[in-house]
Amino acid sequence: MNSPKMAAAVAALAAALTGCALAPPAPAGVIAPNANLVAQGIPPIPARIAVQVAGYTDFTGHAFVDWHPVRREMLVSHRLPGASVPQLFRIVAPMAAPEQLTDSADPVRFASFEPRDGRYIVFARGSGGNEQDKLYRLDLPGKEITPLTETPERHSMAGWLHRGARLLTLATPLDRTAQGGSRTAITQTLSLLDPLLPEATVKLVELPGGGWLIGGVSWDDRQVALTRYLSADESEVWAFDLESRALKRLLPAASDGAKASWFAGQFKRDDSGLYVLGDAASEFRELLVYDLTSHRTTPVTRDIPWSVSQGTGNQAGTLIAVRPNVDGRTELRLYDARSLREVAAPRLPPGSVGSADFHPRLPDLALSIDSAQGPSQLWSMDAASGRIEQWTRAGAPAGIDTQTFPEQRIVRWPSFDGRTISGLLTAPPARFTGRRPVLIAIHGGPESQATFGFLGRGNYYVNELGIALIQPNVRGSSGFGKTFLALDNGYRREDAVKDIGALLDWIATQPALDASRVVVSGGSYGGYMSLAVAALYPDRIAGAIDIVGISSFVTFLQNTESYRRDLRRAEYGDERDPAMRAYLEKISPLTSADNIRKPLFVVQGKNDPRVPFTEAEQVVARVRANGSPVWYLRAENEGHGFARKENLDFQFYATVLFLQQTLGLD
Repeated sequence: MNSPKMAAAVAALAAALTGCALAPPAPAGVIAPNANLVAQGIPPIPARIAVQVAGYTDFTGHAFVDWHPVRREMLVSHRLPGASVPQLFRIVAPMAAPEQLTDSADPVRFASFEPRDGRYIVFARGSGGNEQDKLYRLDLPGKEITPLTETPERHSMAGWLHRGARLLTLATPLDRTAQGGSRTAITQTLSLLDPLLPEATVKLVELPGGGWLIGGVSWDDRQVALTRYLSADESEVWAFDLESRALKRLLPAASDGAKASWFAGQFKRDDSGLYVLGDAASEFRELLVYDLTSHRTTPVTRDIPWSVSQGTGNQAGTLIAVRPNVDGRTELRLYDARSLREVAAPRLPPGSVGSADFHPRLPDLALSIDSAQGPSQLWSMDAASGRIEQWTRAGAPAGIDTQTFPEQRIVRWPSFDGRTISGLLTAPPARFTGRRPVLIAIHGGPESQATFGFLGRGNYYVNELGIALIQPNVRGSSGFGKTFLALDNGYRREDAVKDIGALLDWIATQPALDASRVVVSGGSYGGYMSLAVAALYPDRIAGAIDIVGISSFVTFLQNTESYRRDLRRAEYGDERDPAMRAYLEKISPLTSADNIRKPLFVVQGKNDPRVPFTEAEQVVARVRANGSPVWYLRAENEGHGFARKENLDFQFYATVLFLQQTLGLD
């Protein structure tokens, strides 16, 4: 570590990291935060940390975005090595060099080819993490960009009509409550946009509430299928008539009284029915066909004892691709669209299937697959021959052999009420001897799920610091049935925190793990969980990391974006009810901030519309008032989590230092 070569590398990197004219000066050999970062209470970060972790900060996967409507070409979202954020690229053949199409300071992840001949692309882009996405037209081949929407709302693409290149769009109001904005009447606007004549946009209907999603457009362009999302365990399917502009609920039927989740998908090729996902007759979400004449549903995937997350049909109307979540690993299954019976699928590369999308004219199914040994890469499968072709490959950073990265394995433990809770454990290499420190990383949602896949930068904690990583799926996580999903609702919220208490008990019984050196971490709802664990079990952890987390449910519900407020009340409880308000205040970490005595690291984006920055600021102030050590990192140009590599890098350097100091690592 003290060789002249290393010293020179450290000095060069320190100079590069502190060379911004707007950044505050830093001592030699120390990493200064860039001009968009506010760092409080974070000790000087040695530049050697950046050298040590460099290979782990530049993993770059590929996300499938769209097929070209005529040619065998893919549109993908990808971050180039060393670049700040992902942009759009076109790939004209398997393993061809990607052609960059966009180049902006903000990420571009959502786009669609014009559906007739692909002569232009429509894409969505926000600014500084504010989620105020606007739509743009990118003309090909010249790459000229034209704005299509101007209003201060969140605009999203909702699907093309099949006859003519007109695009359905959804606009959701944003009021910036936490920044002093006024609340608006919550409606979403469904419009019809001609990207070549944006000034002629037609508003079709105002949809009440903020949870509307578009499922599919009928092949005769007469109907649009919509999902109305009410909560994690309740949603509905509606149909909108484009001619009469009438809105009609299809599922659940008017006579149904029980809660159920229904999600609209594509129309059948003959428009006689609609593919839907639902759990009304099953513990798990299954794919069904809804008959538009008889109003009956026919199950397709009842043979799969797991939730199905996607059902996609090819344009010929002969094949359906579904992705069941099998105990945390997503697989691909194929079904005959006429008989609704499963057909054999070809053997895929190892890993979890992240997406499955049919080409509109060719017999190709695009697949994204990731694994413990690498980030998401793209493949295609010929549905007729079963031939598999690789389209992208992630370049391994210098000095990093991802093939040596360990596999995750499922572990289970009993909770306070006898229920079994599970999680994913990634153990450090055998060269790390003795009881290993533990990082508990809790997912957000709360209805998300820790699943098998690539750990990204998290691999550094396991492979270089010798930390055992546990990703728990506490009650309220998806993937384990609707009963498990609802176990944390309302007055049962703190039961999920007790699941982590039971995990701490389990860790103490494991000879390979050190129960005296545990850090709990999480983002969004996982940030609430990490704060709650720090307050409820202060003597059983060494420290906590809260990333864009909720510190008070009452202030969160008051300040989150208005279009999300009722959706979150359905999950957490309605703070306007006095009894529920008292309960929410009781279980909020802010109320018990006096108990948070171990080191705390809080990370927040200033422009976060979901969990406003005020949630971070108030808990930082309260815990500091206790005299407890608090590190605080706020990015002025980020939202709900950091998206820019330069900000992520500094957050990572600080996290490594926090773990080293808190867990007593060399």
